[in-house]
Amino acid sequence: MRIDKDTLIFASFAKNAGNNGCIMFNAAFNYYRLNAIYKSFSVNNIEKALDSARTLNFKGFAITMPFKKEVIKYVDSLSSEVKIIGSANTIINTDGILKAYNTDYLSARDILYENCYPDKELFILGNGGFSAAVQYAAKSIGLPFKLITRENWDEIPNIKYSVIFNCTPLSNIDIEENKNIYLDCLVSTDTGKRLSTIQAAHQFKLYTGLEFPIK
Repeated sequence: MRIDKDTLIFASFAKNAGNNGCIMFNAAFNYYRLNAIYKSFSVNNIEKALDSARTLNFKGFAITMPFKKEVIKYVDSLSSEVKIIGSANTIINTDGILKAYNTDYLSARDILYENCYPDKELFILGNGGFSAAVQYAAKSIGLPFKLITRENWDEIPNIKYSVIFNCTPLSNIDIEENKNIYLDCLVSTDTGKRLSTIQAAHQFKLYTGLEFPIK
């Protein structure tokens, strides 16, 4: 892939950057032979990161935990779903105007469709940016749910025959896996990898207008 003065730059900003986005998006750019690159960055200050992206004319970038709620303070406009959810994971830069989107809820909606049944309650763990997207996704398809936060975390071991959606960075949560359907946002898990791929497909469409070539 050629990199020159016209190469479009896409990125992700996270507390601790990973490689998944780099692998998926650069492969997709290569598939379509686009003059574009994707790079992940570890940042401590999301406001300064956005200032840098605007100055360097990044065309689009992803936002991960713990910046998904904070980031909306530093953009110019919000999509309709971001206004409701209160968090964003995707920013598009159009001539210096930054607009926030949320593709997390779209991937969460697909996962909920596949795993939620009328006879099972849905429990959502956490109340951060990703949890807000999952809550919105559940409401959008008419799924009632119970929220588990720090205040009622001790209820988790008592949950049985339900769907549990972990929206926190915590692993090794004390649940009865053989009596529940356990969905996990962590990218190290099977569900997390699928969530990441689905939402990346929606991001890629926002970035390029093209369908994501990676299943």
